[in-house]
Amino acid sequence: QVQLVESGGGLVQAGGSLRLSCAASGNIVSINSMSWYRQAPGKASELVAGAISGGSKGYVDSVQGRFTISRDLAKNTVYLQMNGLKPEDTAVYYCHAEVQVTDHPFMEYWGKGTLVIVSS
Repeated sequence: QVQLVESGGGLVQAGGSLRLSCAASGNIVSINSMSWYRQAPGKASELVAGAISGGSKGYVDSVQGRFTISRDLAKNTVYLQMNGLKPEDTAVYYCHAEVQVTDHPFMEYWGKGTLVIVSS
């Protein structure tokens, strides 16, 4: 089994910064991609940023230039540096990963989420 554990959420004023972390653990053979999703109250979940093993990264338009995703391959960890936070960034942020464990194909895993609240 694989566990994804997020940390780093909290309350911050508009214009502030937070850094989210997500560490994957278990019988991991390989991780293809690690991404961050978020779900704001009353809204659908959206992909915020993603990073694949080849080095490609992508962002939703609303965070382009403010958020940066990075991976530490040795630690099976993904980070989301969030700068210039806005009240509309308030959401529960979920870590997602495509992981291969011993004797299994790649499967998708989710963390339990970390709450980010941006006050105006």
